[in-house]
Amino acid sequence: MMGRESRDPMTANDDVELAELRRRRLQEIQQMQQGATQNAYSAQQVEMERRDAERAEILRRVLTPEARERLGRIRLAKPDVAASVEQQVIALAASGRLQRPIDDATLRALLERISPERREIKITRR
Repeated sequence: MMGRESRDPMTANDDVELAELRRRRLQEIQQMQQGATQNAYSAQQVEMERRDAERAEILRRVLTPEARERLGRIRLAKPDVAASVEQQVIALAASGRLQRPIDDATLRALLERISPERREIKITRR
């Protein structure tokens, strides 16, 4: 491509910040695991939090910031739809079928496939 430079969506500064966030989250999880017996946390809760952290990390890697923002808004309005999209995105990432991060337009296309057909409401005034 002549006039376009290929840009990496993550800069070095973002990588450092992500590494720091990962380190802090891992430390939090480890502290929670240590305190689990003291605070009566069950092993299931710790495992759930670990899976949630892992899921968030995968989504952070494969979605652009705009797509993550859209998914966050969807999660607030329709948690079940957001969970379904997250599962599909994670499955795509796990299977290695993603060559580049999922952008907002691609996420919208996924949503259109998942969301049920909208009913069209017509109002007729007399």
